[in-house]
Amino acid sequence: MSRGIPNMLPFALNHMTTPKLGWLAFLDLAQSLGCEGVEFRNDFQTPLFDGADPAEVGSAAKARGLRILALAEVKMFNDWSDAKRAEAEALMKIAKACGAEAISLIPRNDNVATSRAESRQVTETALRALLPMLQSYGLKAMVEPLGFEVCSLRYKDILAEVIEAVGGKGTYFIVHDTFHHALAGGGPIYPDLTGIVHVSGVKDSIYVGDMRDPHRVLVDADDLLGNVAQIRALRAAGYTGAISYEPFAASVHDLADPKSALAASMEFIRAGVAA
Repeated sequence: MSRGIPNMLPFALNHMTTPKLGWLAFLDLAQSLGCEGVEFRNDFQTPLFDGADPAEVGSAAKARGLRILALAEVKMFNDWSDAKRAEAEALMKIAKACGAEAISLIPRNDNVATSRAESRQVTETALRALLPMLQSYGLKAMVEPLGFEVCSLRYKDILAEVIEAVGGKGTYFIVHDTFHHALAGGGPIYPDLTGIVHVSGVKDSIYVGDMRDPHRVLVDADDLLGNVAQIRALRAAGYTGAISYEPFAASVHDLADPKSALAASMEFIRAGVAA
Protein backbone atom coordinates (compact mmCIF):
# COMPACT_ATOMS: atom_id res chain seq x y z
CA MET A 1 0.00 0.00 0.00
CA SER A 2 1.20 3.50 -0.74
CA ARG A 3 1.99 5.70 2.25
CA GLY A 4 -0.78 4.06 4.27
CA ILE A 5 -3.56 5.03 1.82
CA PRO A 6 -5.85 2.07 1.04
CA ASN A 7 -6.12 0.93 -2.60
CA MET A 8 -3.28 3.18 -3.72
CA LEU A 9 -0.46 1.74 -5.76
CA PRO A 10 3.06 2.45 -4.48
CA PHE A 11 4.45 4.48 -7.37
CA ALA A 12 8.06 5.61 -7.71
CA LEU A 13 10.13 7.55 -10.22
CA ASN A 14 13.31 6.53 -11.99
CA HIS A 15 15.36 9.63 -12.81
CA MET A 16 15.17 8.62 -16.49
CA THR A 17 11.60 9.95 -16.35
CA THR A 18 12.86 13.53 -16.04
CA PRO A 19 16.61 13.48 -16.74
CA LYS A 20 16.73 17.27 -17.22
CA LEU A 21 15.72 17.88 -13.61
CA GLY A 22 18.45 18.24 -11.01
CA TRP A 23 18.38 15.81 -8.12
CA LEU A 24 16.56 18.15 -5.72
CA ALA A 25 13.85 19.13 -8.21
CA PHE A 26 13.46 15.45 -9.02
CA LEU A 27 12.88 14.65 -5.36
CA ASP A 28 10.35 17.48 -5.12
CA LEU A 29 8.49 16.09 -8.14
CA ALA A 30 8.35 12.62 -6.62
CA GLN A 31 7.09 14.01 -3.33
CA SER A 32 4.43 16.09 -5.06
CA LEU A 33 3.10 12.97 -6.78
CA GLY A 34 2.88 11.02 -3.53
CA CYS A 35 5.58 8.57 -4.59
CA GLU A 36 7.10 5.94 -2.32
CA GLY A 37 10.60 6.54 -3.57
CA VAL A 38 13.03 7.21 -6.38
CA GLU A 39 15.84 5.62 -8.35
CA PHE A 40 18.90 7.65 -9.29
CA ARG A 41 21.21 6.93 -12.24
CA ASN A 42 24.88 7.27 -13.04
CA ASP A 43 24.52 7.14 -16.83
CA PHE A 44 23.60 10.77 -17.51
CA GLN A 45 26.02 13.26 -19.03
CA THR A 46 26.14 15.02 -15.66
CA PRO A 47 27.71 13.36 -12.59
CA LEU A 48 25.58 11.33 -10.20
CA PHE A 49 23.67 13.75 -7.93
CA ASP A 50 25.21 16.60 -9.99
CA GLY A 51 28.29 16.13 -7.82
CA ALA A 52 26.47 16.70 -4.52
CA ASP A 53 27.45 14.83 -1.36
CA PRO A 54 25.52 11.52 -1.30
CA ALA A 55 24.70 12.05 2.39
CA GLU A 56 23.04 15.38 1.53
CA VAL A 57 20.91 13.68 -1.11
CA GLY A 58 19.93 10.96 1.32
CA SER A 59 18.91 13.49 3.95
CA ALA A 60 16.84 15.44 1.44
CA ALA A 61 15.04 12.30 0.31
CA LYS A 62 14.31 11.27 3.89
CA ALA A 63 13.01 14.75 4.72
CA ARG A 64 10.49 14.35 1.89
CA GLY A 65 9.36 10.92 3.03
CA LEU A 66 11.03 9.24 0.07
CA ARG A 67 13.07 6.05 -0.08
CA ILE A 68 16.05 5.84 -2.42
CA LEU A 69 15.06 2.49 -3.81
CA ALA A 70 18.16 1.94 -5.93
CA LEU A 71 21.19 3.48 -7.54
CA ALA A 72 21.61 2.49 -11.17
CA GLU A 73 23.71 1.02 -12.49
CA VAL A 74 26.55 -1.46 -12.86
CA LYS A 75 26.55 -1.96 -16.62
CA MET A 76 27.47 -5.32 -18.12
CA PHE A 77 27.70 -6.77 -14.60
CA ASN A 78 27.95 -10.31 -15.95
CA ASP A 79 31.06 -9.50 -17.96
CA TRP A 80 32.89 -10.21 -14.72
CA SER A 81 36.43 -8.97 -14.09
CA ASP A 82 38.52 -7.24 -11.45
CA ALA A 83 37.59 -3.92 -13.06
CA LYS A 84 33.90 -4.80 -12.81
CA ARG A 85 34.36 -5.72 -9.16
CA ALA A 86 35.89 -2.30 -8.49
CA GLU A 87 33.10 -0.56 -10.41
CA ALA A 88 30.45 -2.40 -8.41
CA GLU A 89 32.10 -1.64 -5.08
CA ALA A 90 32.40 2.05 -5.94
CA LEU A 91 28.63 2.20 -6.52
CA MET A 92 27.96 0.27 -3.32
CA LYS A 93 29.92 2.83 -1.33
CA ILE A 94 27.84 5.67 -2.77
CA ALA A 95 24.63 3.72 -2.14
CA LYS A 96 25.60 3.21 1.49
CA ALA A 97 26.49 6.89 1.88
CA CYS A 98 23.13 8.13 0.57
CA GLY A 99 21.01 5.49 2.26
CA ALA A 100 19.96 3.72 -0.92
CA GLU A 101 18.45 0.29 -0.42
CA ALA A 102 19.94 -1.36 -3.49
CA ILE A 103 22.11 -1.05 -6.56
CA SER A 104 20.95 -2.02 -10.05
CA LEU A 105 22.75 -4.62 -12.14
CA ILE A 106 22.36 -4.48 -15.93
CA PRO A 107 23.57 -7.42 -18.06
CA ARG A 108 25.74 -7.17 -21.14
CA ASN A 109 23.66 -6.48 -24.21
CA ASP A 110 26.11 -6.96 -27.07
CA ASN A 111 25.19 -10.34 -28.60
CA VAL A 112 27.63 -12.25 -26.37
CA ALA A 113 26.56 -15.17 -24.11
CA THR A 114 23.02 -15.21 -25.46
CA SER A 115 22.37 -18.97 -25.29
CA ARG A 116 20.59 -20.17 -22.18
CA ALA A 117 23.63 -22.12 -20.99
CA GLU A 118 26.02 -19.20 -21.51
CA SER A 119 23.54 -16.77 -19.97
CA ARG A 120 23.34 -18.84 -16.83
CA GLN A 121 27.10 -19.33 -16.63
CA VAL A 122 28.14 -15.68 -16.91
CA THR A 123 25.32 -14.52 -14.66
CA GLU A 124 26.09 -17.07 -11.97
CA THR A 125 29.80 -16.19 -12.02
CA ALA A 126 29.02 -12.52 -11.39
CA LEU A 127 26.25 -12.97 -8.84
CA ARG A 128 28.30 -15.47 -6.85
CA ALA A 129 31.17 -12.97 -6.64
CA LEU A 130 28.95 -9.98 -5.86
CA LEU A 131 26.96 -11.66 -3.08
CA PRO A 132 29.46 -11.27 -0.20
CA MET A 133 30.21 -7.71 -1.31
CA LEU A 134 26.55 -6.74 -1.18
CA GLN A 135 26.07 -8.46 2.16
CA SER A 136 29.04 -6.64 3.66
CA TYR A 137 27.47 -3.30 2.70
CA GLY A 138 23.99 -4.35 3.78
CA LEU A 139 22.61 -3.76 0.29
CA LYS A 140 20.26 -5.51 -2.09
CA ALA A 141 20.75 -5.75 -5.85
CA MET A 142 18.03 -5.30 -8.44
CA VAL A 143 18.96 -7.46 -11.44
CA GLU A 144 17.23 -6.53 -14.69
CA PRO A 145 16.74 -9.01 -17.51
CA LEU A 146 16.57 -7.18 -20.84
CA GLY A 147 14.22 -8.50 -23.48
CA PHE A 148 16.46 -7.74 -26.45
CA GLU A 149 17.57 -10.76 -28.49
CA VAL A 150 21.22 -9.68 -28.10
CA CYS A 151 21.06 -9.67 -24.29
CA SER A 152 23.05 -12.06 -22.11
CA LEU A 153 20.23 -12.25 -19.53
CA ARG A 154 16.91 -12.22 -21.32
CA TYR A 155 14.75 -14.59 -19.31
CA LYS A 156 13.58 -14.37 -15.72
CA ASP A 157 13.59 -18.13 -15.18
CA ILE A 158 17.36 -18.24 -15.72
CA LEU A 159 17.85 -15.45 -13.20
CA ALA A 160 15.56 -17.17 -10.68
CA GLU A 161 17.60 -20.36 -11.04
CA VAL A 162 20.86 -18.49 -10.52
CA ILE A 163 19.58 -16.65 -7.44
CA GLU A 164 18.69 -20.03 -5.95
CA ALA A 165 22.01 -21.60 -6.98
CA VAL A 166 24.17 -18.92 -5.35
CA GLY A 167 22.06 -18.70 -2.18
CA GLY A 168 21.11 -15.16 -3.06
CA LYS A 169 17.49 -14.97 -1.91
CA GLY A 170 16.96 -11.88 0.19
CA THR A 171 19.86 -10.08 -1.49
CA TYR A 172 19.11 -10.47 -5.20
CA PHE A 173 15.80 -9.37 -6.65
CA ILE A 174 14.37 -9.35 -10.16
CA VAL A 175 13.41 -6.14 -11.92
CA HIS A 176 10.14 -6.79 -13.72
CA ASP A 177 10.31 -4.24 -16.52
CA THR A 178 7.03 -4.28 -18.44
CA PHE A 179 8.79 -3.28 -21.69
CA HIS A 180 11.44 -5.98 -21.44
CA HIS A 181 8.95 -8.59 -20.26
CA ALA A 182 6.96 -8.00 -23.44
CA LEU A 183 10.08 -8.09 -25.62
CA ALA A 184 11.15 -11.40 -24.10
CA GLY A 185 7.79 -12.92 -25.03
CA GLY A 186 6.27 -12.79 -21.57
CA GLY A 187 6.82 -15.96 -19.62
CA PRO A 188 6.58 -16.71 -15.91
CA ILE A 189 6.58 -14.01 -13.29
CA TYR A 190 8.24 -14.29 -9.90
CA PRO A 191 6.35 -12.09 -7.43
CA ASP A 192 8.36 -13.32 -4.42
CA LEU A 193 11.65 -12.51 -6.16
CA THR A 194 10.51 -9.25 -7.75
CA GLY A 195 12.09 -6.24 -6.09
CA ILE A 196 10.71 -3.47 -8.28
CA VAL A 197 8.53 -3.01 -11.35
CA HIS A 198 9.56 -0.62 -14.11
CA VAL A 199 6.75 0.75 -16.26
CA SER A 200 6.74 2.47 -19.61
CA GLY A 201 4.39 2.24 -22.56
CA VAL A 202 4.75 1.85 -26.30
CA LYS A 203 2.18 3.38 -28.65
CA ASP A 204 3.85 2.89 -32.02
CA SER A 205 2.47 -0.07 -33.99
CA ILE A 206 5.78 -1.73 -34.72
CA TYR A 207 7.05 -5.28 -34.53
CA VAL A 208 7.92 -6.19 -30.96
CA GLY A 209 11.43 -7.18 -31.97
CA ASP A 210 12.01 -3.68 -33.33
CA MET A 211 11.00 -1.87 -30.15
CA ARG A 212 13.80 0.11 -28.55
CA ASP A 213 14.22 2.46 -25.57
CA PRO A 214 13.30 5.65 -27.52
CA HIS A 215 9.80 4.19 -28.09
CA ARG A 216 9.13 4.07 -24.34
CA VAL A 217 6.57 6.69 -23.23
CA LEU A 218 4.14 7.15 -20.34
CA VAL A 219 1.47 4.49 -19.97
CA ASP A 220 -2.01 5.45 -21.19
CA ALA A 221 -4.95 3.94 -23.05
CA ASP A 222 -2.87 3.56 -26.25
CA ASP A 223 -0.29 1.30 -24.59
CA LEU A 224 0.57 -1.83 -26.57
CA LEU A 225 2.63 -3.59 -23.89
CA GLY A 226 -0.18 -4.60 -21.54
CA ASN A 227 1.22 -2.68 -18.57
CA VAL A 228 -2.03 -2.80 -16.64
CA ALA A 229 -2.44 -6.54 -17.20
CA GLN A 230 1.15 -7.19 -16.11
CA ILE A 231 0.77 -5.13 -12.94
CA ARG A 232 -2.57 -6.70 -12.16
CA ALA A 233 -1.07 -10.19 -12.51
CA LEU A 234 1.87 -9.33 -10.27
CA ARG A 235 -0.38 -7.80 -7.63
CA ALA A 236 -2.77 -10.76 -7.75
CA ALA A 237 0.21 -13.07 -7.22
CA GLY A 238 1.26 -11.15 -4.10
CA TYR A 239 3.66 -8.44 -5.26
CA THR A 240 3.21 -5.29 -3.17
CA GLY A 241 6.38 -3.34 -4.01
CA ALA A 242 7.07 -0.18 -5.93
CA ILE A 243 5.96 0.54 -9.49
CA SER A 244 8.56 2.88 -10.90
CA TYR A 245 8.23 4.97 -14.04
CA GLU A 246 11.11 4.60 -16.51
CA PRO A 247 10.25 6.18 -19.90
CA PHE A 248 13.16 6.82 -22.26
CA ALA A 249 11.37 8.77 -25.01
CA ALA A 250 12.56 12.30 -25.75
CA SER A 251 8.92 13.39 -25.96
CA VAL A 252 8.54 12.58 -22.25
CA HIS A 253 11.85 14.16 -21.31
CA ASP A 254 10.80 17.39 -23.04
CA LEU A 255 7.43 17.73 -21.30
CA ALA A 256 6.81 21.21 -19.96
CA ASP A 257 4.57 19.84 -17.20
CA PRO A 258 5.72 16.33 -16.31
CA LYS A 259 3.77 16.34 -13.06
CA SER A 260 0.38 16.55 -14.76
CA ALA A 261 1.31 13.94 -17.35
CA LEU A 262 2.60 11.54 -14.73
CA ALA A 263 -0.42 12.08 -12.49
CA ALA A 264 -2.73 11.24 -15.40
CA SER A 265 -0.76 8.10 -16.23
CA MET A 266 -0.74 6.99 -12.60
CA GLU A 267 -4.49 7.43 -12.38
CA PHE A 268 -4.94 5.41 -15.59
CA ILE A 269 -2.91 2.54 -14.13
CA ARG A 270 -4.70 2.74 -10.76
CA ALA A 271 -8.09 2.56 -12.41
CA GLY A 272 -7.05 -0.25 -14.72
CA VAL A 273 -5.56 -2.38 -11.96
CA ALA A 274 -8.60 -1.83 -9.73
CA ALA A 275 -11.08 -2.70 -12.50
